[in-house]
Amino acid sequence: MASDQTTRRRAEATTSDPIIEMRNAKVTYDGGETFVLDDVSLSVERNEVVGVVGESGSGKSMLASAMLDAIPDPGQLSGEIIYNRADGTEIDILELSQEELRQFRWEEVAMVFQGAMSSFNPTMKIGGHFRETLKAHDARVTEGMEFARELLSDLYLDPERVLDSYPHELSGGMQQRALIALSLILEPNVLVMDEPTAALDLLMQRSILMLLQELQEKYDLTMVFITHDLPLVAALADRMAVMYAFDLIEVAPRDQLIGNSGHPYTRALLNSTPNLDAPLEEMRPIEGQSPAPINVPPGCSYAPRCPLATEECRSSDPPFYDAGSDHEAACHHWEDARETIELNFEAIEQDAVGAETEERR
Repeated sequence: MASDQTTRRRAEATTSDPIIEMRNAKVTYDGGETFVLDDVSLSVERNEVVGVVGESGSGKSMLASAMLDAIPDPGQLSGEIIYNRADGTEIDILELSQEELRQFRWEEVAMVFQGAMSSFNPTMKIGGHFRETLKAHDARVTEGMEFARELLSDLYLDPERVLDSYPHELSGGMQQRALIALSLILEPNVLVMDEPTAALDLLMQRSILMLLQELQEKYDLTMVFITHDLPLVAALADRMAVMYAFDLIEVAPRDQLIGNSGHPYTRALLNSTPNLDAPLEEMRPIEGQSPAPINVPPGCSYAPRCPLATEECRSSDPPFYDAGSDHEAACHHWEDARETIELNFEAIEQDAVGAETEERR
């Protein structure tokens, strides 16, 4: 069973209190000719965990970077991205100066990247990274380092050993946990994670997910977890968003998306994913390829691969349809998809990470 705090968090998520609101966000290259994020709108509720899932190259990392206005040059980000403070004031992220943005990225919203080794300076000990970050933001170093030790302990690391080690002296799992602790050193409200466990083995992935759940509950964090691994994030997320061809195509509460998805791509993605309920021979890979940024077809971008595609799909870009409570699917035939594309496993009935966490206690 899920923990009491997790159950409470999911109940509270039904009351709208968005901390980040992304509206019509676009990221373009080549003078606007190439889209790598195409008119994306997504609200992230305070204290919830949102899992963003999609194939490699679908635009997930661009969505994560857009939330912090951290698009690599020469990419151009447009649209509106609003951050709502707990006191009711709001920040237009795209209007911040470079100095304001530097402060915002650590103190309000922090990001954890996929490769810890590429995030750490290999010539500096881990403790130096914490002290440097604290000094750069005019934080009290002594108190900050005490908090660093607490965070490392929360992540089941030996604080003194880790702080006195160079990055290469730590295993991959230890590096990633140290990076998560570093991202939280200035006590941000939102943690955006871009494939944070992709380079780790399955056991370490599951371990880090359990630790993230504990951190989320202890520090009242909002999390956006970006991944290509649908089952992994399904164990942690309250709500899930599926990306295809640089846009969102379905957004729903976790259990609704897993058990009653409305978009043909989401259902195909679920059927192509390894799981314990379906024999290997029942896994069905998705035929065809997702479009390149310079070759997105008109109408529904999934139409060339979709068994339900009609002329309407090929000519008319589908809006989001109401597919249930807090459930939207960008498909003209979302009702038919539920009836004709069967899922090859039973719906998730419990929070696996929560159950494992309770057993550990």
